[in-house]
Amino acid sequence: MGSLELELKQLIVSALSLEEIKPEEINSDEPLFGDGLGLDSIDGLELGMAIRKAYGIKIEAKKEEVREIFFNVKSIAAFIASQRGA
Repeated sequence: MGSLELELKQLIVSALSLEEIKPEEINSDEPLFGDGLGLDSIDGLELGMAIRKAYGIKIEAKKEEVREIFFNVKSIAAFIASQRGA
């Protein structure tokens, strides 16, 4: 799953125009929102659209489940892998 996590980090940086951050500087276990990477709800929507475009996966879940999926890079990678059947 390491390569998927790196792909996601690259996607986060490019989709959200985070030029000041390199993908490898993002810790897979670090929260993406709030005190972690510092993303906000608009970033979350943009990231969701980028994931849908890149992986063909639409994230349709209850608000609490979406928070769990988008908690960190590792949780997003696990969700994508589960949707791919990997």
